[in-house]
Amino acid sequence: MGITLEQAEKAIRAAVAEAQELDLKMNIAVVDAGANLTAFARMDGAWLGSVDIAIRKARTARFFDMPTGDLGQASQPGGSLYNIEHSNGGLITFPGGIPLKDGNGEVIGAIGVSGSTVENDHRVAEAGLKAIS
Repeated sequence: MGITLEQAEKAIRAAVAEAQELDLKMNIAVVDAGANLTAFARMDGAWLGSVDIAIRKARTARFFDMPTGDLGQASQPGGSLYNIEHSNGGLITFPGGIPLKDGNGEVIGAIGVSGSTVENDHRVAEAGLKAIS
């Protein structure tokens, strides 16, 4: 079963709370198991250019069922997945996208966050993950 709207909104709320604690303005996207946008939040003042990045991070994490930063490691020059970011209409292969799983370990969707450093993006995404784990 895929992520419910209730779960997606819970993940968004937790991610927004983490971003506020860090004094950041973020864009936060949650996609379902089919990589379709389920919930989205653009915090006041968050970069417009990060809207698409947050959504693409979530979709990338779901397409490959791994954190986007892990995919990025494999897509470096000489890596086994070099240039993969040009597939699927454009992927994001730096941190900030994380698959979301149910209690049985099945991927039910993914969260993507953009608006700060990749370290902060990942931290805020993790807060969303923890809220529904």
